[in-house]
Amino acid sequence: MKVAIVGASGAVGQEFLRLLAERNFPMDELVLFGSERSAGRKYSFKGEELEVKLLQHNDDFKDIDIAFVSAGGSTSKEFAETITRHGCVMIDNSSAFRMDEDVPLVVPECNATDALVRPRGIIANPNCTTIMMVVVLQPLEALSHIKRIRVSSYQSASGAGAAAMAELQEQYRQLVQGEPVTVQKFPHQLAYNVIPQIDVFTENGYTKEEMKMFNETRKIMHTDAKCSATCVRVSSLRSHSESVWIETEEPVSIEAAREAIANAPGCTLMDDPSRLVYPMPLETGGKDDVFVGRIRKDLSDPNGLTLWLSGDQIRKGAALNAVQIAEYLIRVGDVKR
Repeated sequence: MKVAIVGASGAVGQEFLRLLAERNFPMDELVLFGSERSAGRKYSFKGEELEVKLLQHNDDFKDIDIAFVSAGGSTSKEFAETITRHGCVMIDNSSAFRMDEDVPLVVPECNATDALVRPRGIIANPNCTTIMMVVVLQPLEALSHIKRIRVSSYQSASGAGAAAMAELQEQYRQLVQGEPVTVQKFPHQLAYNVIPQIDVFTENGYTKEEMKMFNETRKIMHTDAKCSATCVRVSSLRSHSESVWIETEEPVSIEAAREAIANAPGCTLMDDPSRLVYPMPLETGGKDDVFVGRIRKDLSDPNGLTLWLSGDQIRKGAALNAVQIAEYLIRVGDVKR
């Protein structure tokens, strides 16, 4: 088994390195690829030093079974044919192919078998906020069909990449020192602030991030549920949070919802308001599960439930989900070797 990481120097690429080592991913060789800026860098992996190769249009992927790609949408589109030409499975972390009909969009806890039908050899990794939400909604869907979803996200700097995380830290330092604040990765200063915009606005007044939650949820869960989202950037460094309202066809009790989430793969129930226990980014960063709390009945709707969730955007919201897809393919024997 030969595996590649494309975009190895980025925040998600670095998380791939950590996860593949932590989970003892079953492979014989790991190859790293990057841009001209990253080529030649060296990273340690399980006691071995690996050098980043320049990503080119050649036959470098001829003997590679699975490629984890996290180098941006334009790179994914440009190199998809090069990566998949010889049978390599491309698990893509960008938004380039997510809504293409012939590309499965997969969260293993929800629709793992979709990954088995991939005419173009590509499997898309969903948007981070969508991944975390559907992992929690899937066990509730089993109790009663979810008709409507309303969600506000509270997304950390990590969602905009390693440079954005560094910019937030630098902004706090600059403010303490009385220096002018650097603003490059966000539309406004993020330190001591929240920004009600992630990605660009579309014609309907929603941002592309918000529309991703609408469209991707329906594709992953094979549902007709409609999702109205407001996505907000907050000044936490790592881990996203979401406040979610759902309307089901039949009433679902709090007790049933808690039990379903507590027993669901990828979820950890963290719900004891009497002891001030609920998920927060400071606690969920660096962990694999999506943590859920504040589960309660919606006072405005007898068929409504409200909950709060938090999870690591770089792990389950990106790299971990992709690795879990690959683990599933290996487990069912669906790789070229």
